[in-house]
Amino acid sequence: MTREQFIELVSAEQEALRRFLRGLCSGNGSLADDIAQEALLKAYLSFERFEGRARFSTWLFRIAYNCFYDNVLRSGRGVMAASIDESGSDLRRLHSVPDESTAADRSFNHQQLYHAIAALGRREKAVVLLFYMEEKSIKEITAITGMSSGAVRAHLFRARRHLKQYLKGL
Repeated sequence: MTREQFIELVSAEQEALRRFLRGLCSGNGSLADDIAQEALLKAYLSFERFEGRARFSTWLFRIAYNCFYDNVLRSGRGVMAASIDESGSDLRRLHSVPDESTAADRSFNHQQLYHAIAALGRREKAVVLLFYMEEKSIKEITAITGMSSGAVRAHLFRARRHLKQYLKGL
């Protein structure tokens, strides 16, 4: 892979990567951007070792997930503090609506969902974001997180249950 090909592939995945990291960081955009920069730098320094056994996005997300995990360990934070992005840009991507007022209403309505996701444990949050927001398969999530497929399924099951309980309690 040439540097130009690498840059082209990163450009195609950059927004999804930042969205995933912002979700893991409970909406903390500056922390997510710092981790994204670290992940992109690590990927750039090792792109010649990319073997193509997995999709490029899976490889890149794995690096980013490891950077996030390392950051949590370094900072001593078991659970990231919730500072939800008021814009709702991640969820608006899933529900593209041309009318500005409707988009604002929808963003407000999804605020509880953001809070519920932020309340999940680190692994549950990761699998929910990858599965639902980034539309990654169980196999891809397994490659990104290093969990077994059974563990990914179990975390998804528990995360759905926790989200349901959290949202019911509102």
